[in-house]
Amino acid sequence: MEEKWSIRSYQKADADELFTMMEKEADWEGYCYGDGKQKYLQALETSVTYLLFEGELLCGYARCREDDGFGVYVYDLLVDTDCRGKKYGRYLMEQACKDFPEQTVYVMSDVDPYYEKQGYQKEGTIFIVKPQ
Repeated sequence: MEEKWSIRSYQKADADELFTMMEKEADWEGYCYGDGKQKYLQALETSVTYLLFEGELLCGYARCREDDGFGVYVYDLLVDTDCRGKKYGRYLMEQACKDFPEQTVYVMSDVDPYYEKQGYQKEGTIFIVKPQ
């Protein structure tokens, strides 16, 4: 069966669509307006950012940073409310694992129950991503 979704890297042209998705989330408004938005645009440019699409529809993204061989840290993971329940968050996390196979991928979490449900190992205040 052919996949209905695809993952690719963030491009500047994706910014409006990405911020439209982020604005739906109450906890994300600090990233979406004023100085916060300008800072976040810069962070997107200097991060490893994956976008997941169903056809042309942006469904989610993950923003990561590689730490000079010490690991990859996922700072942001968001799946649009209309697209949840399809394992898209997991697919985004696994993309980071595929792209950095020699490094541990860590999640900086404020939504621990989600990552616990995924079976990721908690280590202090972060989770270690384990592909399935």
